[in-house]
Amino acid sequence: MKISNVLDFIDSGDMALPEFQRGYVWNRDQVRGLFESLYRRHPVGGLLVWVAEAMTADRRGDGPIAAGSVRLLLDGQQRMTSLYGVVRGKPPRFFDGNPQTFTGLRFHLADEAFEFYQPIKMRDDPLWIDVTELMKGGTTGLGGFVARLTATPELADRVGEFVGRLSTLLSITEIDLHVEEVTGAEKSLDVVVDIFNRVNSGGTKLSKGDLALAKICAEWPEARNQMKAKLKEWEDAGYYFNLDWLLRSVNTVLTGEARFAHLHNKTAPEIKDGLARACRQIDASLDLIAGRIGLDHDRVLFGRFGVPVMVRYMDRRAGPMDAEESDKLLFWFAQAGMWGRFSGSTESVIDQDLAALEGPEGGLDALIERLRLWQGGLRVEAGHFDGWSLGARFYPVLYMLTRMGGAKDWGTGLALKAHLLGRMARLEVHHIFPKSRLYAAEYERAEVNAVANFCFLTKETNLVIGSRFPEEYFAEVETNHPGALASQWIPMEPALWRIERYRDFLEARKALLATEANRYFADLLHGDSRWLSTAGTQIEEPAPTVPGGIDSEAEETELQTLNDWLSARDLPRGHLAFDHADPETGAQTAVFDLAWPDGLQPGLTGPVAVLLNETAEVLAIASAAGYRCFTSGAAFRTYVESEILRAAAA
Repeated sequence: MKISNVLDFIDSGDMALPEFQRGYVWNRDQVRGLFESLYRRHPVGGLLVWVAEAMTADRRGDGPIAAGSVRLLLDGQQRMTSLYGVVRGKPPRFFDGNPQTFTGLRFHLADEAFEFYQPIKMRDDPLWIDVTELMKGGTTGLGGFVARLTATPELADRVGEFVGRLSTLLSITEIDLHVEEVTGAEKSLDVVVDIFNRVNSGGTKLSKGDLALAKICAEWPEARNQMKAKLKEWEDAGYYFNLDWLLRSVNTVLTGEARFAHLHNKTAPEIKDGLARACRQIDASLDLIAGRIGLDHDRVLFGRFGVPVMVRYMDRRAGPMDAEESDKLLFWFAQAGMWGRFSGSTESVIDQDLAALEGPEGGLDALIERLRLWQGGLRVEAGHFDGWSLGARFYPVLYMLTRMGGAKDWGTGLALKAHLLGRMARLEVHHIFPKSRLYAAEYERAEVNAVANFCFLTKETNLVIGSRFPEEYFAEVETNHPGALASQWIPMEPALWRIERYRDFLEARKALLATEANRYFADLLHGDSRWLSTAGTQIEEPAPTVPGGIDSEAEETELQTLNDWLSARDLPRGHLAFDHADPETGAQTAVFDLAWPDGLQPGLTGPVAVLLNETAEVLAIASAAGYRCFTSGAAFRTYVESEILRAAAA
């Protein structure tokens, strides 16, 4: 079938995109490479289509569809979308992506090279031809280009040669592509998706969530947009979730299971109801988590896959929970996050926890008991605060203690509650012993950035304290705001405030933090202390330091800026302080500053990590896990621009 016929079929609705297909994910290099191959008549592969009944075809977009049967593209979406975008000068109706990827393609008549428009380089050079203008016919068609070339004296003797090249470029649409069809009434969606994944073994494979969403959208086309709108609402509140995560909660509400296969037989009305219920309970869960234990933004929301379990529990209740019940649920959520319950095989762990809620013996007590048996005990010991950096699992615990208790700002003496607003009142991580002084005294990075050396203060107070030693400013804080130091679990023995006693200070503060954590957890249990009678992982000797992590506010700001930069370009945000864990045991093996475990273009690119100021050990762990690593924000941006976006130079 000629490319021109395929494009006509897309216009007429005889060819469409199945609902389960992901959006357009090619970059400019791939578009340019496609046209170079077609121009030189190199093979570019055929198309695989699924011939389905038009009335029942689950397709993307709102364009017209032909009567009778329709060809749904299984393999060739990226190529045909790129061709359509360049030849027609607009994206097809089923398009879901960034149209700038195929906008502005130029062809150089002398070099026979394709590049995207660069004003300084191309504006006054008649040899750069706008491919879309040529394909669309422009105002005068091929003749107009010939006239322009003839009017340029220095090109007149090569006009014949250039016309031949323009004709070769124009005739790209006359190239024949082999089209293989999947037909037969027995070809169910499951069978076709399996064929799709086999064919696309080197391309964009579908996740279980994609297939579940495809089946939902088949009966309820507005589902995707409604879910994206809700995700945007949470993003505006500081929580970055994705469609798979939201679907997991819908699934638990409707089926009591984590695996998406259980969602496939639900009807559109059931899915609508399930989404509404899930969103209502997610909102309630986030409000409860932020309001009671202070985990009020994405950075400290450890154990986010515990939320679908909370949603299931809350949805099945006949009425609202009382304070004792909601606190017990929060006890489970915080403990599950603290011990890395969902860092390993997430789906199977969620199923285990959902099972603990079911049956006559099920419920919150059974859920907590399962966690205790898995962890070996839920009591916190001083050694559990041995971690370092903003990626340590006990970093959110410190934030939680600060928010739950009466922790006071050292500059104002005010409690650090969630109502603190304004640019200068935002909570910041403060190094109690200043980093510069510790490095000057030859302490190691993990010691300098130990969790026990962190506290939270307002931005203004942080700036006022600067790099002074505790022995200099602690007495001043205590005089101005008695009790403010103790409210942040500072050892009150002045000898420990000296830099030569820094390690002793850390040990003393870890003990205070552990005592305070157990006290707050006991408060959440309202006196039911049976799950706190034994410690978690017994600390007989210091645990090996987990390598990697964000060790300064400046690093975190730089990484957040990278995420915002990506989001503005319709690319997925990375996971900040990504907890890289053993998939079987859930044991934390490293912390990556910013990571995309599925790549920036899932299915087309591999895992990516930005690792700022990290050791060779962290780079080795990430590389062994298949990550492409970048050690600076500039290098990462160059990668995105040159290989993902191919942004035109201005």
